[in-house]
Amino acid sequence: MFGRKLHLFSLFGFKVGVDFTWVLLAVLVTWSLATGLFPYYFKDFSTATYWWMGVAGALGLFISIVFHEFCHSLVARRYGLSMKGITLFIFGGVAEMEDEPNSPKAEFLMAVAGPISSLVLGGVFYGVSLLGGRVAWGAPANAVLSYLALLNVILAVFNLIPAFPLDGGRVLRSALWQVKGNLRWATRVASAIGSGFGVFLIAFGVFSFIGGAFVAGAWYFLIGLFIRGASQMSYQQVLMRKALGGEKVSRFMKEQPVTVPASTSVDELVNNYFYKYHYKMFPVSNGAGLSGCVTTRQIKDIPRDEWQRHTAGEILEPCSPDNTITPDTDALKALALMKRSDKSRLLVAEGDRLLGVLTLKDMLKFLSLKMDLEEQ
Repeated sequence: MFGRKLHLFSLFGFKVGVDFTWVLLAVLVTWSLATGLFPYYFKDFSTATYWWMGVAGALGLFISIVFHEFCHSLVARRYGLSMKGITLFIFGGVAEMEDEPNSPKAEFLMAVAGPISSLVLGGVFYGVSLLGGRVAWGAPANAVLSYLALLNVILAVFNLIPAFPLDGGRVLRSALWQVKGNLRWATRVASAIGSGFGVFLIAFGVFSFIGGAFVAGAWYFLIGLFIRGASQMSYQQVLMRKALGGEKVSRFMKEQPVTVPASTSVDELVNNYFYKYHYKMFPVSNGAGLSGCVTTRQIKDIPRDEWQRHTAGEILEPCSPDNTITPDTDALKALALMKRSDKSRLLVAEGDRLLGVLTLKDMLKFLSLKMDLEEQ
């Protein structure tokens, strides 16, 4: 889902970071508040005051989303779910789970924790604004607090829409799961509703844009695209976890893969291996055992006229936890490693002894076959 992320801080063991698209959202929110909403509803402030109010409003949005996702994460931890952290991006925030909830009850409580926390935080902001009115600490501060109170109520209400993967969609999934006892079926139904809601927002955005509401229309369209894509991806993740969970890497790996001697020149490597076998990664052996691997990425860093002067052993990527796994590694952990390291092929080894190569293509083929044979 995310591109490059910036780690900000850790809170009670949860890593909080921002995707770089959040910067765009922060700028847009600050600009909209400083030049649109606050000047329209609150008159006679200076331009500088409006901009400070915009910055404070954007900061309050950040705090509100982190608090919302943090409450999700606390409940998830209470029920034994491993959380990768909290990431903010252009459409809000997400608490990143490594697995699905283990029961409808856990799903329900984790889902409702977010909207409840937003309502509570909205009440806190509203109460502080009332207190500020009594102590007369300034109209701009009260304006920002009132905005943040309303914002959290809107955040809670929007998230309660029964469109997966919104919190309301997760509540719906927990109810369907409880009724039928089938997480896959419940996810399929909730995801279909979420996808339909996404299509509705896309269409509403198009009509709004045509009607002259260009900015709002564009936002509705983009949010609809995101919800539709996220709902479909969430269902696919459930299928993948159910199909691959508990499977070991040894079931998918290719044994006796083609290996490259460390003394092979880069020119020979390209012509006799990459162009011949059409793989993007090859294990490199030094005679005594596995040294690492060489990929097309290393080749690109060497000028064409220097290929004869360098060897595979000189440019290889040494074995590391980013490219090498053991045969008893869970398949889902291997997939997570592929995603994190942006690799589609991994070395399977014990010590310096190469056992095979794991490819994303082979795992997806297995997934497709298993779904064809076992889907009811």
